[in-house]
Amino acid sequence: MPRSWFLRFGLLFGLVFLYGPIAMLIFFSFNDIRSVTVWSGFSLRWYGELFNNQQLLSAAWLSLRVAFISACGAVVLGTMAGLLMARFGPFRGRALFAGMISAPLVMPEVILGLSLLLLFVSLEQLIGWPQGRSMTTIILAHITFTMAFVAVVVQSRLVSLDASLEEAAMDLGARPAKVFFVITLPIIAPAIVSGWLLAFTLSLDDLVIASFVSGPGSTTLPMIVFSSVRLGVSPQINALATIVVLIVAIGILIAGILNHRAEKTRARDEQMAQQNGG
Repeated sequence: MPRSWFLRFGLLFGLVFLYGPIAMLIFFSFNDIRSVTVWSGFSLRWYGELFNNQQLLSAAWLSLRVAFISACGAVVLGTMAGLLMARFGPFRGRALFAGMISAPLVMPEVILGLSLLLLFVSLEQLIGWPQGRSMTTIILAHITFTMAFVAVVVQSRLVSLDASLEEAAMDLGARPAKVFFVITLPIIAPAIVSGWLLAFTLSLDDLVIASFVSGPGSTTLPMIVFSSVRLGVSPQINALATIVVLIVAIGILIAGILNHRAEKTRARDEQMAQQNGG
């Protein structure tokens, strides 16, 4: 019994520690005054000022575009890398390739950002591209950074996948490309979606790498928030964070509903298959 109470207390403490600050942020986003410690009254003042702050909105829109494009690029390259590591067996240079794929996972972001900056500067001097630091350089840097996470997720799913399904399809005459799109891809789709969401989150949240490879006209939202902290966080940031939390909560709710429906459909199909088999 004491152990049960200790586990419950630990769980409650962890949840309060993690979500308490977020709840306070949401609460004070409706405060009538600038203070984040004294409640003055309910007001939507800061939301109105947020939608009139073009700099903040432009930075948020840029971050969303960068995160979306980076996540899509990382999913394509990461899936190919994971497929290569899980399905092609030993090959010359496998250890070097695996090390290059996993390097962004353990390399400090400061080193990664500096190396990418030097790469872009060298490329501009040699071939004239990319011209300056812009949204393009941020996207390329984020794809390089996040594709490693996608590769790990996809590879782990492919390793646990029963290869006999693919072998059976090829024995029946299916070409490797058709086997991948008809058999393999639907099975690893949850891992691909998880990798995309992880890459999107990492790109949207990145500050260090973006600070190295961004230019004057490509300031992301984390950079705006970080620079504003030095002068005191504006309640507009709280309002923006509240909107982001609301969007994420709605996305999680929709994903949960869809997953629940998929589980019910799968269970119903299995039950029908058992009845037909019986």
